[in-house]
Amino acid sequence: MCQDLWKDPMSLQNSTADLDMFPGHVRQHLIPEYAGDCVYDCIACDYTGPLDRFLYTCPQCGSLLKITDRLFGELKKIPGPVWRDIFDYRALLRIEALQGIFLFKELLFPAVPLQDVVYLGEGHTPMVRANERLCRYAGAGFFIKNDGFNPSASFKDRGMASAVSFIKYSIRTRGLTEVLGICASTGDTSAAAALYLSYLDSSIVKSVVLLPKGKVTPQQLSQPLGSGATVLEIPGVFDDCMRIVEQLAETYQVCLLNSKNPIRIMGQKSYAYEVARQLGYQTDNLTVVVPVGNAGNITAIMEGFLDMRRLGIIETLPHILAVQSRHANPVAEWRASGTYRPVTVRPSVAQAAMIGDPVSFPKVRVLVNSDFEGRFDCIEVEEQEIIEGMLQANRCGSVVCTQGGESIAGLRRALSAGLVEPDRVFVVDSTSHQLKFSNFQQMYFENTFPRDYEITARPNLVNAPVQLDASAAAVAGYLGLKKKSI
Repeated sequence: MCQDLWKDPMSLQNSTADLDMFPGHVRQHLIPEYAGDCVYDCIACDYTGPLDRFLYTCPQCGSLLKITDRLFGELKKIPGPVWRDIFDYRALLRIEALQGIFLFKELLFPAVPLQDVVYLGEGHTPMVRANERLCRYAGAGFFIKNDGFNPSASFKDRGMASAVSFIKYSIRTRGLTEVLGICASTGDTSAAAALYLSYLDSSIVKSVVLLPKGKVTPQQLSQPLGSGATVLEIPGVFDDCMRIVEQLAETYQVCLLNSKNPIRIMGQKSYAYEVARQLGYQTDNLTVVVPVGNAGNITAIMEGFLDMRRLGIIETLPHILAVQSRHANPVAEWRASGTYRPVTVRPSVAQAAMIGDPVSFPKVRVLVNSDFEGRFDCIEVEEQEIIEGMLQANRCGSVVCTQGGESIAGLRRALSAGLVEPDRVFVVDSTSHQLKFSNFQQMYFENTFPRDYEITARPNLVNAPVQLDASAAAVAGYLGLKKKSI
């Protein structure tokens, strides 16, 4: 009985009977049967390999891998405008596996069957128009795409939905009896990995996360602990944790869940698909503002827009504005000098972006030097600008994390410098939820940031509770209320 109740809601069988109500030109495409021919492809050499194992770097040359659908050209048989209708009408189906990022299954990761899709409520996050006061602060009107409204409260859930669905598929098709998922994290990756892995069979799947000791907020630390993961704290910064998990992935049988895993990137492409759909697929005057971090998300976003242009779903690639703190700025330095060098990071309130040697940078370089040539800029901002970008946004009704504050600061600086024109359509990426970084807000209010952060509180942005006696008269007196006239 319990098994039947678990299977019935939003099942494929319950939804196929409803197809007759949809227009004929989309009806046969609404339930995706296309599986493609997905393989690992090296970005630097001619290596191609099947998806019959967990693989992260090229076994021939050690470079990064991407996932290529060798039958992608078949999707071009469906015109771009029809694809738009397919996605719009598919969203009306009562099929659980299509409720999240796999709404775009053919583009996203066609190799995973619907029966193996893990859906925890991720994707389709709101795109909220900034109010007039916040737009004046930034220098132009813009939207905030708030990925803090995902299940673990960050954009990482997009990639984990893809990666963990592939793990579930691999367990079923390859008969795996033991899987250890592992990741390095500044907080959000560990929360997402632990959450999604905990949904699978605990007798088969275990999760381990490596965090830099003292570099993760208490709220973020609580998440993988709450999901039952083994949490290992390592001295140093994220880059130190990443080196360890990379060595483990090369030597031992583990499933790496950082963005070095190309299957993570597949899920994160959904951000681009959603932005395009939310804007009615009008991207010719669009700038997407993205914090860099480990560079996996910005890679995925560019690849996602490329997918849609290749299929004629959009006509023009948008402009990408990458943002980095001056305390962790290797991509900004690369754009300024033409030479890429890892940097030693300094403390940053944008902790998820505090990475001095982004793992996915080689993919960014390839994309920028090819399809996004002339459509990519990277700007650096100060820590003061980042925290105040978050505080200003939150005072204007927008739930923005410090990385979202970094994006707003980047947009503001780019507009001030004349790098972008104010009449463009701007979508700012807020990667996480404000509450994960409430300790930084409190440090600002109390003006207690250590000197290394280079942040000084401005009185007009400071807020604190007021202690009063428990009486209406005390409250009225403090607020200056006037008595009603009789």
